[in-house]
Amino acid sequence: MAYFRINIPPVVKNQYYTYFFLSFCTVIISCWLSSCSQFSTGPVAVGYHNLTAKFNAYIIARDKMTEAEKTLNDNRKDDYNQLMPILQPLDSVKAQVVRPLLDDVIKKGSLVPSLHQNSKWVDNSLVLIAKARLYKGQFTEGIETLKYINVKGSDDNDKHEALIWLMRAYTETKDYNASLAVAEYLRSQPLNKNNTRDFYLNKAYLHQQKQEYGLSTAILEETFDLMPKNEDKARTYFAAAQMYDLMEKYQMANKKYEQVAKNRPNYDLGFYANLNSLQNESLTDPNVSLDNGFDKLLDDRKNNDLKDRLYYAMGVIETRKNKFAKALDYFKKSVQNTTTNTSQVPYTYLEMARINYEKLQNYEQAKAYYDSSLAVLPKSSLQYTKVADRKAVLDDFVKQLTVIRTEDSLQRLSQLNPAALDRLLDGLIEKEIDEETKKRKEAQRLIDAAKAVEAINLADIQTPQTEQFVLYNKLLANQNKIDFQQKWGRRTLADDWRRSNKTSALTLLTDNSPTASTPVMPTVVNGAANLASMSNEPITKDSPEWKTKKESLKANIPFRKPEFDASNKRLEDSHYQLGKIYKFGLNEPVNSVKTFKELLERFSATGYKPETYYLLYLTDIQTNKPKWKDVLGTEFPNSPYLRLINNSGGKTDVVGNPELQATRDYEQLYLLYQSGNYTEALARSETEIANHANTKIQDKFGFLRILLAGKVNGRDAYLKAVNDFIKEFPNSPLLPRAKELLESQELSTRK
Repeated sequence: MAYFRINIPPVVKNQYYTYFFLSFCTVIISCWLSSCSQFSTGPVAVGYHNLTAKFNAYIIARDKMTEAEKTLNDNRKDDYNQLMPILQPLDSVKAQVVRPLLDDVIKKGSLVPSLHQNSKWVDNSLVLIAKARLYKGQFTEGIETLKYINVKGSDDNDKHEALIWLMRAYTETKDYNASLAVAEYLRSQPLNKNNTRDFYLNKAYLHQQKQEYGLSTAILEETFDLMPKNEDKARTYFAAAQMYDLMEKYQMANKKYEQVAKNRPNYDLGFYANLNSLQNESLTDPNVSLDNGFDKLLDDRKNNDLKDRLYYAMGVIETRKNKFAKALDYFKKSVQNTTTNTSQVPYTYLEMARINYEKLQNYEQAKAYYDSSLAVLPKSSLQYTKVADRKAVLDDFVKQLTVIRTEDSLQRLSQLNPAALDRLLDGLIEKEIDEETKKRKEAQRLIDAAKAVEAINLADIQTPQTEQFVLYNKLLANQNKIDFQQKWGRRTLADDWRRSNKTSALTLLTDNSPTASTPVMPTVVNGAANLASMSNEPITKDSPEWKTKKESLKANIPFRKPEFDASNKRLEDSHYQLGKIYKFGLNEPVNSVKTFKELLERFSATGYKPETYYLLYLTDIQTNKPKWKDVLGTEFPNSPYLRLINNSGGKTDVVGNPELQATRDYEQLYLLYQSGNYTEALARSETEIANHANTKIQDKFGFLRILLAGKVNGRDAYLKAVNDFIKEFPNSPLLPRAKELLESQELSTRK
């Protein structure tokens, strides 16, 4: 067979090879790219996307999240007067400092599910994205992402991690039922070690937030062995100890406080653990002397800025021993030793208020301390609402008590002969001037002491002996401010302070324990008196300023009958209000009965008689209950209060019929509302809602509570009651009406 050879010119040959090579490369690259598609499940594609997703996106996002969490932890400021949260609460405000990092986490993490869907790092990246959303306060988006991982995720450990964070999100949004539902599911799942630890911590945190401290501590007991030795573990031990304290298991608490020191706590955490342990020792063994322990802590120079907390703890111990005078003395030292960190001050004032309120029944002093505490108490504190409610009661109480004392004093003054009245008023003015002189001397003493302290401080740091403006020294300025408030209270800034239309209360006190019979004299302080209080020359007895002041005092005394009648009306109203405060606000039935009886004796024609008889019937638990019912029936046979008594006494005819009983109780409650007795109706509404929890008209009790809350406690309580109703009765036919009330209030606020 012949062999034929074709001669191809060189130029054509080179073009042919080039074309063949390019075509071959194109085919190879196309095959390689198609095999590396993010939708491919081939080993080459999966390996490529695993590698790229991990090092180009996931690790960067993970490191950014680690940096953000470390920054948040470093910036954490614990309030050791409050219950230590097991997990650091998610706070979008505090997270502002790491917001750029969180944005980077979301940006880098989003690359994995969008470009590497077949990668094994998709679930991990989505968890990081969800965590970043939660830290930023975007709970809706974060929860949806975590739910998506649970449904679409491929790795069980990643899905479990997502569910643990879903528990956390529900707990932070106070959706405790949803959080418990997730926890119940996770209990049946095989969790790895890290997820087991995080699950226990989240479960304990959930029960801590629900104030179920027994369950929370029981879960933590199983968690400690799973945690590494570090500051977070020390904090967890501290939180467990505090919960044992709240359950009055002081020996168990001390065991946990001992563990704090063994897990690398920071100095403050170790200090407070030691301090709380000392307090508990005084409870478990009242005879043990703790003086040496506290003396050692007070003498330690590292505790110079913590002396306020030491004195506070000593005051708490003396309170538990019922040594209230000594406790108050320690609390005062706590305030005096406050430095630049004033976080302890509101709790010290709060303890002083409680002693005066609960133990000494010194309500005026208690009100002053509640005022001071509430002014600086963090609104996030668990005690804030309770303190605010107590303060509101005492504000009204002191107001009514002041009216009674003032009007009684003025009426007694009106009965004096002119010469005796002049002598008394002169004595009042002299007393006021003496008090102002003492204050002026005390102010000068404080100024001299402050200058001395400042000179010592300047010498210690060896600075040139130049004059320094006192307000430039923050420590000294803060101490002087506290001293000023202790001596003279909180003074509001005001223009034209020398004007003569300023008023103040001047008391005629014969001892340090004023009673209802102690005369109280209001006065008008004129410019001369104020100027005298600020100068070194007090006004003289025969000066025009003295005479002007005396005339202003006389102007308040009811010499004429119309003025005397108006004074009596104020007394009548205040006795009635004071009796109700004793009953409903302070829960002191004995003083309530005494005040109501005094109202009836002093003002026999009072228009408050029917309601007073009814309140005495409810309050006087002695043998007088039938008496008050009979008196009410005799004098006011058609009174709605008599019908209330009769209806409440006829409950036996509806036994076994809860719906009929609920209807009867609602009618009585609504009758109280119609009669204007809002305070008692509000108090009873809470009980009735609980008593008739399974009846058809429970929502009607709840709706009536909205109206009563607004009448008694104002707009904020009204809005809270509306929101509570919407949550408690989502299927009520009254729900649209409740939402209308809420919308109307929101519109009025915008306007």
